[in-house]
Amino acid sequence: MKTINFCPLDYTISLIGTKWKPLVLFHLLEGPLRSGILQKKVPGISNKMFTQTVRELEKDGLVNREVFPVVPPKVEYALSERGKSLKSILLSLDSWGANDVSNC
Repeated sequence: MKTINFCPLDYTISLIGTKWKPLVLFHLLEGPLRSGILQKKVPGISNKMFTQTVRELEKDGLVNREVFPVVPPKVEYALSERGKSLKSILLSLDSWGANDVSNC
């Protein structure tokens, strides 16, 4: 029988380690955003990738999706409590990037 080594970093990366997930999560730190506004805040993301990304984040319990019964349909995304727990990590990554880019 094999022993499986659990790596917390590997687990975290499996939840947020794509090109788009950290960006979506970062923009939701501002508070709930309508779907179209959130997508516009992530330059370069296609409709298909946006939909796939928010669905995965919702499935993993990091984002809540609320659909309002209006015409035209209104969909809003917000960080769940679990998603909010990533705040310090996301802000640290943003700060590191701001400092590093100024050193290039």
